[in-house]
Amino acid sequence: MITVAIAEDHQALVDGINLLLKYEDDISIVGMCNDGEELIEIVRKKQPKVVLTDIKMPKIDGISATKIIKKEFPEIKVIGFSMFDQEEAISQMIEAGASGYLLKNSPLDEVLNALRVVAKGETYFDSSISKSLLDPNSIKTKKKSLLSKSEREILKLIGQGKTSSEIAAKRFTAVSTVEKHRKNMIFKLGLSGKGELLRYAIEKKYDF
Repeated sequence: MITVAIAEDHQALVDGINLLLKYEDDISIVGMCNDGEELIEIVRKKQPKVVLTDIKMPKIDGISATKIIKKEFPEIKVIGFSMFDQEEAISQMIEAGASGYLLKNSPLDEVLNALRVVAKGETYFDSSISKSLLDPNSIKTKKKSLLSKSEREILKLIGQGKTSSEIAAKRFTAVSTVEKHRKNMIFKLGLSGKGELLRYAIEKKYDF
């Protein structure tokens, strides 16, 4: 049995998917919600085989939720679900550990197929997504290009353990400017806070 949890902030879409899946003998929906925080709670309680999650949701977005889920339950498969085939979102979902990515305008039968394919340990990406986006080297290159030159320089200093005040003094700029750059990098890289930004900077060392 393929157990599934669904997170989507448009209830009508959740209802539509639920209606499609409820008659499938090999699929069981164990939880449905409208935000990432509740999704994580459902996953921790039910530990579904597959998670279908929206990218942009209240409280915790789909990318951050995927990272948390994959860290705690590496065996759970995640499929991203979005209205747009934005390169940045696709790349971030793949890096977060997603096994698939579907567009919301996909036929419901395709959603069904994706769930079954991913549950078997394979990957499933919407046919409209460029194959070049799925290349790990391409993803790495695109992620680097997300940051401006100033952001990359500040990230290196963060990786060296420098505080915002120390970075501001070194760069002859205001602390508020450094803090703004931190927030921008956290958003661009799909991270959840300063702690994750520091870990990212340390893990990547100077590879950004």
